[in-house]
Amino acid sequence: MQKTINILNKRAKFDYEIIDKYTAGIVLTGTEIKSIRLGKASIAESFCEFHNNELFVINATIEEYLYGNHYNHKAKSERKLLLNKKELKKLEKDSDNKGLTIIPLRMFTNEKGLAKLDIALCRGKKNYDKRESLKEKDTKRDLDRIKKSF
Repeated sequence: MQKTINILNKRAKFDYEIIDKYTAGIVLTGTEIKSIRLGKASIAESFCEFHNNELFVINATIEEYLYGNHYNHKAKSERKLLLNKKELKKLEKDSDNKGLTIIPLRMFTNEKGLAKLDIALCRGKKNYDKRESLKEKDTKRDLDRIKKSF
């Protein structure tokens, strides 16, 4: 049994208000999936865009495979995402609205060893929303400390 890989975009939930979530497959080459299985990937500053009715993830970094030869992949390149036609049409229509974008939340491997990407339709948070999120996080942490002491 293979160990599962779970690469998170930690800033996404802080910077964006999540409206809708989807799970998409990724079109990868052989050395890219090997690097992901080693955990050598980052989706921290990535986003998704439509080109010719197809969804691509941009700025996702998958490091070059250490044991790859001249067939190795580029670290930052556009990678096609696989979704149903109905989901693609809905996402394209929704992302055309002002202020909405598609952000990757998590890259993982499933039980079959295939790489998947959790993406979300998001709206950017304002600064006061971010301060509120930090305040809620602090109060939750303080309550947990108090509960633990009893």
